[in-house]
Amino acid sequence: MNVLQKIALVLVIIGALNWGLVGIFNFDLVAFIFDNLSNVVTRIIFALVGIAGIVAVSTLFMNDKELN
Repeated sequence: MNVLQKIALVLVIIGALNWGLVGIFNFDLVAFIFDNLSNVVTRIIFALVGIAGIVAVSTLFMNDKELN
């Protein structure tokens, strides 16, 4: 797994935890943390998590030799 894929995996995990909080408690942690900065920053973070999801999908199609 290369560095880009590791970063993508971390961002996907953060996004999944955030969606879990939204689903269970109706609490958006990313918006809560970055609310003081601006709505634009929150949207950028959500976009990065979405892009990370796309990158992470590529790992589904790799064989074991490519992941090491």
